[in-house]
Amino acid sequence: MRRWVVLLTLTALTSLLVTVPSTASPSADESEACPWLDSGLPVENRVRQLLGAMTLDEKLSMVHGSAGPLEFVGPVYAGLVQAIPRLCVPELGLSDGPAGVGNSHTGVTQLPAPLMLGATWDSGLAEEYGAVLAEEVAGKGAGVALSPSVDLIRDPRAGRGFETFGEDPRLAGVLAQAQIRAIQDRGVLAQAKHLAAYNQETARNTRLGNAVVSERALQEFYLPPFEQAVDAGAASVMCGYNHVNGVHACNNTYLISQVLKGQFGFDGFVTSDWFALHASHAAANAGVDMQMPSGCYFGPRLRDGVRTGKVALSRLDDMVGRILRQMFRHGLFDRSRTGSPDAVVTTPEHVAVARKVAEQGSVLLKNGADLLPFQGVDSIAVLGRAAGAGVIGSGGGSAHVIAPSIVTPFDGIKRRAAREGIDVRFAERADAVKVAEATDVAVVFVSQWSSESKDRGGIALSHADNAMIEDVARANPNTVVVLNTGGPVTMPWLDDVAGVVAAWYPGQEYGNAIAALLFGDVNPAGKLPVTFPAALRQAPAADPPRFPGGHYDEDLAVGYRWYDQQRLRPLFPFGFGLSYTEFSYSDLRIAGQAEAETVTVEATVTNTGDRRGTEVAQLYVSHPAVDGEPPRLLKDFEKVELDPGRSARVRFTLDARSLSHWDAEAHRWVRSAGDYVISVGGSSRDLPLAGSLRAQRTVATSEPTPPPPPGAPEGGDDALTKLANAATCPSEGAYAAALGAASLVGLPPGEQAETPPRNPSSGG
Repeated sequence: MRRWVVLLTLTALTSLLVTVPSTASPSADESEACPWLDSGLPVENRVRQLLGAMTLDEKLSMVHGSAGPLEFVGPVYAGLVQAIPRLCVPELGLSDGPAGVGNSHTGVTQLPAPLMLGATWDSGLAEEYGAVLAEEVAGKGAGVALSPSVDLIRDPRAGRGFETFGEDPRLAGVLAQAQIRAIQDRGVLAQAKHLAAYNQETARNTRLGNAVVSERALQEFYLPPFEQAVDAGAASVMCGYNHVNGVHACNNTYLISQVLKGQFGFDGFVTSDWFALHASHAAANAGVDMQMPSGCYFGPRLRDGVRTGKVALSRLDDMVGRILRQMFRHGLFDRSRTGSPDAVVTTPEHVAVARKVAEQGSVLLKNGADLLPFQGVDSIAVLGRAAGAGVIGSGGGSAHVIAPSIVTPFDGIKRRAAREGIDVRFAERADAVKVAEATDVAVVFVSQWSSESKDRGGIALSHADNAMIEDVARANPNTVVVLNTGGPVTMPWLDDVAGVVAAWYPGQEYGNAIAALLFGDVNPAGKLPVTFPAALRQAPAADPPRFPGGHYDEDLAVGYRWYDQQRLRPLFPFGFGLSYTEFSYSDLRIAGQAEAETVTVEATVTNTGDRRGTEVAQLYVSHPAVDGEPPRLLKDFEKVELDPGRSARVRFTLDARSLSHWDAEAHRWVRSAGDYVISVGGSSRDLPLAGSLRAQRTVATSEPTPPPPPGAPEGGDDALTKLANAATCPSEGAYAAALGAASLVGLPPGEQAETPPRNPSSGG
């Protein structure tokens, strides 16, 4: 790593010698010089007026960030497009991230990880989550929230798995749509990321990080969440660090121009991930509209491309116009900036949302002998450093958020137990058994760190944590394990413990949320957004050529689809989650024919237990065998809350796409003739209701993907352009290489809170 630091320093100093054209212009009277500020004009008119008034320098200044040679992010935010005072164009700050305001800003709310939001299966909560993101991003003075992450979990070792909504495109798409609408309703631009098939950190931003994936898998699995984001009106999309079928994602004509802008009809702008540009002219011609965080490839190098005709001026106008369109559409020109990077933007209302997501997204995986919720308990042992100073509220990388403070599990449980006079004691590993033996119930907290930049080596907890759980379980049969992890882990001790809760990365309200669940103030409602394998060898990409080798030979069978196809029994299936009550399903009815525009499916869900509770009813479709699909595909879900003994009708809607598969020869969606089985239940492996639909004939259900636009590249820049890129922009190339090198060693964990979580003394 020292050699990398030296290289970065030398190249950064060299880049200081590169002359970047000045874009500063004198101010002018807004009322005379900026007629496009009239919000009564149609957006497209405003865009044309402003474009017509811009110089080449001003246009170039709009399509890149302004980070300096020694800055990996910034200035101020993750990225910043400078204002153009002469034309009344405001600056545009881009702020991380998917779990709250990042970039080491303080005075913000540390929300639970998006994977925990995925476990809520709740679009209403996704809206509340998005509202908090938008209000805090705006409060810090930025205009773009770099969220949501709509990548899917292909392998449980993925370092950024916690940033996603899980392993299913339908679940991810529904939650992304709700979050995007909430963000943009508040005048902040949402940026969905990372286009596309970005599923690992190992060798990222290098040719070795290459996803070799079929067109069909892209269209059916990895791209649908982006389409749903576009349907929700997402202002921006970020291209990723990976190569896809040998072409870098940020100069990939198929992904950006043919699919995103063509097939999906996206009229927003595409931003490169930070130092993810591997080309200048080719990236612009492939469809990228904004370079982040610096501006050499899309500054002097793009100027050269326009001057020589390698990039048409009309393409630059399109790049600028796409950015301006979204800024006008969402009011960034129509209101003065009020936020400040130094502002304290967290509020009690935002903290309440963080707690609600942590409560609703925790998943009860086991509850032997109905130990939970705690009743008739006089003493509780809270065990493990992860219950105190070692708590993880937020994972690492661009999704990392610094809380003002974190309510630790020990503090939350102790505070809640005090209401009933229950004695709570704490111990770390050395004294865990002794304290567990002396208490009625033992709750063991364990954790596993996940971060951008490095994939995990496996899905086992540390040997020390597994040993602590086993020792405590032998000492106290009433042992509950709480998993503070960024994804699935194996559980060799599962048969020996009474209870297990997946608490993910739950944000700053962790302790209050887990206490409410353990004591029954909140009935668990979370459902797994990702399958828990019984062992790593079960996972779809367990073979090294697949992960991290990048060969997507599992094709369509990712997540629960793989386990169903291979007839494997996972530790816990996708969609699974227990409650303190029970639910039953009955009376499935399917209204409509497969040829209809929509088909309505209804079923009755009944709370058969003695507590009010929430169930997520899930609908899966099985295709005719001729389609070659995995056995079951999630197509809709509905969350319902019921009092004991009460029933409700849940209603699902299927459209033509729900019954279609991707025809890679015709490059379009097709619905085959045949029988489609409709299954409804409480998880991917608990589907008590089934019915069928018959399609009489095979029909195309979409137009084909359009061909590449004229002049679009098949790969990267030509040799001479690459040489000029390297000579003109040495720091960009060095930073890009450093990102790949960092994936071998990872990033150190950042601070979790301004006031560090405390580790109580032994005995509590």
